[in-house]
Amino acid sequence: MSEWREISGNVTAAKGYKAAGITAGLKPSGAPDLALIVSDVPAIAAGVFTKSCVRAACVDFNRQVLQSGVKVKAILVNAGQANASTGEEGWRNAVECAELVQKALGIEEGVMVASTGVIGKQLRMDLMRPGIVKVAEALSAEGGDNAAKAIVTTDTVTKSIALEGTISGHTIRIGGICKGSGMIHPNMATMLAFVTCDAAVAPALWQDMVSRVADNSFNQVTVDGDTSTNDMLVALNNGQSGAPEITDAASPEAKQLEAMLTEVGVYLAKAIARDGEGATCLIEVTVSGASDQAAARQIAKTIVGSSLVKSAVFGRDPNWGRIAAAAGRSGVYFDQNKLNIHLGEFVMMADGSPQDYDRNAASNYLKNPTVQIAVSVGDGDGVGTAWGCDLSYDYVKINAEYTT
Repeated sequence: MSEWREISGNVTAAKGYKAAGITAGLKPSGAPDLALIVSDVPAIAAGVFTKSCVRAACVDFNRQVLQSGVKVKAILVNAGQANASTGEEGWRNAVECAELVQKALGIEEGVMVASTGVIGKQLRMDLMRPGIVKVAEALSAEGGDNAAKAIVTTDTVTKSIALEGTISGHTIRIGGICKGSGMIHPNMATMLAFVTCDAAVAPALWQDMVSRVADNSFNQVTVDGDTSTNDMLVALNNGQSGAPEITDAASPEAKQLEAMLTEVGVYLAKAIARDGEGATCLIEVTVSGASDQAAARQIAKTIVGSSLVKSAVFGRDPNWGRIAAAAGRSGVYFDQNKLNIHLGEFVMMADGSPQDYDRNAASNYLKNPTVQIAVSVGDGDGVGTAWGCDLSYDYVKINAEYTT
């Protein structure tokens, strides 16, 4: 049995958190567009951010907050304008937003900010200023769902999860929300993820856990190969569970907490892939037999990110040659005579040789909401999984009309 269970509440499931989501008028549609997540007490913070050299102001601002070592009480998220490629004015606006949150909450602790939307558009500060006051007044322990609704852009569904487990005799909870369905190819897509936890963890260990989780979940998702200017995963931990502080990375307590955190990350990452712009199915690629985990992950992400593989899945064409070709160009060397490819239960290639299979049945398999591709490249211990989606006509339509 699992050492944890899924519960309701997402980012407010953990002890000592409130959240809110409101309409501030930042989106032309009039949909909710401003979210706030707040810890009752100062929390340690960890983050992983885009490696793009064209970054949103919020990315640089949050890095500065983390580098300062201050504890954090709030995360403000706006949708509508990305505040990326906005120059000095964009930086000043990010700073002002954090200061406005501090004022609205009556706090001096750190505030992190996040933005998503159209690149090159300044934040509507005439709307942000009253909006921050309004969203602060709306905070509640039941506000997680509203926050999840307020951070989306082209997403068709909200994405959230919360888990509860027991560590050292204390109930531990972790919750998360994220947004993203296009411009997804994180290199730490547009992808934003926010996690809350009430365990007590040494700050450096918490950052290490969050970084590893990003590598095993969000960094293994690709929808269209485009890394965003705003990608970030931010995780708060306020220690309000009452459990003893975890300081030893090798302890059973640390391993369970990281496993729970990984479960949250993988769930949200798969939700992003499943909701890819125009997608009709989730594609899950698992690679085994590689020299190490990093090599396996690289092959898996290359396959799931291949436009030819994605197009074939959308067309229900079991063209496994595209899978083989993608694996071969991944940059990871393997002996092609040890290549094995499975499409669901169908064996397409065994030890480098093509196999007979029922083409109609395999085509029908590709109509499932989740398509699983298993690839083995040798006898190594490396195993890695990546998630993506098919490439449909609607992807082009959605992105051709994004700003119009």
